[in-house]
Amino acid sequence: MGLKYIETVKSIILFLLVALSIVFTFSIWTYTPSYETSEQLPTVDISIAKKMSVDEIIKPYKTVFNFGGKLTGTIAPTDIDYVVNELKRWRMSEFTPVDLDFTVEKLDALMRKPNRFILYFHGEVPLPVYNSVLNIEDLKMKVPEISFDRLIVDWSSASSSVNISFVSRANHVLYTAKVNVDDYQSFQRSIEAWGSDLGQYKDSNPGHSPFIAVSAEPVEIIRSMYYQREISPSRFRDALFTDPNAVRRSQSGLNKEEYQDDHALMNIDTERKTLNYVMPASESREYTNPSELLENTIDFVNEHGGWTDEFRYTNMNSGTRYVKFQLFLHGLPVYGDTTSTEMTQVWGDNRIFRYIRPYYTLDLPFPDPDVQLLQPGVEIVEALKKSETIDFSMIEELTPGYIMRQDTERRLFIMEPSWFYLIKGNWIRVSPELLGGGVIGLE
Repeated sequence: MGLKYIETVKSIILFLLVALSIVFTFSIWTYTPSYETSEQLPTVDISIAKKMSVDEIIKPYKTVFNFGGKLTGTIAPTDIDYVVNELKRWRMSEFTPVDLDFTVEKLDALMRKPNRFILYFHGEVPLPVYNSVLNIEDLKMKVPEISFDRLIVDWSSASSSVNISFVSRANHVLYTAKVNVDDYQSFQRSIEAWGSDLGQYKDSNPGHSPFIAVSAEPVEIIRSMYYQREISPSRFRDALFTDPNAVRRSQSGLNKEEYQDDHALMNIDTERKTLNYVMPASESREYTNPSELLENTIDFVNEHGGWTDEFRYTNMNSGTRYVKFQLFLHGLPVYGDTTSTEMTQVWGDNRIFRYIRPYYTLDLPFPDPDVQLLQPGVEIVEALKKSETIDFSMIEELTPGYIMRQDTERRLFIMEPSWFYLIKGNWIRVSPELLGGGVIGLE
């Protein structure tokens, strides 16, 4: 009996071992490990500097009031902001196309009429984008896909109403809209009182085109210096590339670096402190409407907090999908002497195709800035008219700005005030030699 019992136990144990072996083998065959793919990894949220709103990025650079025999105007940012804030309070309706062949001569005649003021924009502004600044009363009306670079407010109507004109010089289009204000008489008195206190301006080209209104008095501008600060290109790498860990870095020259993965390339110029990012596969030549293009480019920079200084929208070409933002300081455009002061984008197929910008930023200002007086605009006009190398009839506009120079030893940016004139879309500095120095006084 004992032997039989032992044999039975052995058989049971052997059976269990065989069964267990079969279970283990099956588990190994059917086991599938859980891998985390690179696409499932969370993206790094990079905010390099700050986000900006439409009314911070799209701003007028000048306003001129026409009281008939008297012109006044300003380029001061606080005054410009005051006018725009008033604009935000008005209720607009009844957008109407008035002239689809609105020539420069017609525009000049309109701007020379009394009881109106003009807001000047550097680039063509799509109305559906600027709609976030304006107060359009008729919510059922679709905002027309039009652009403008001159906004003219007319309070001369005998019917106690205000009309506003949206003028596109590039497209030769004039739209008008009705403006509702709560108290027309109070509005008229306040506008006339406020506008009359602005600096004296003068029509520098009376009776001819274009209408160029410039200051009749010296222009006071801050001559300032800023310490230079660099933002590490690796931060832009982390913000622009899908997987920063897959990016390869290499030296391609004395002042050149490259960041590259299998889809995109970012070139760094360490001398000019600029970067050039491109994703070839996203290139697109399909037409996109201006409002969509500008919204996409603004959103793109906001996504990585790329507004490192005050950049404003100044130019667009919807045919080539190109948008430019210019560095501004104290309400004036800044043009580079040895480095770029522009942020440009070419929009691709649902994402950025090319992105060129500086990676420096203006740090703390140098203590005790100077106040410099530029010659009156009327004197600049006379000097340009007398020039043997400049065709004044080709000049479209005239405005003060800055030329930015670098002091590499002290790591400073020096902002030199100067006058600039516009010809065929290019802003050109009025040379000091033409003006015999160009400065009235330095404080």
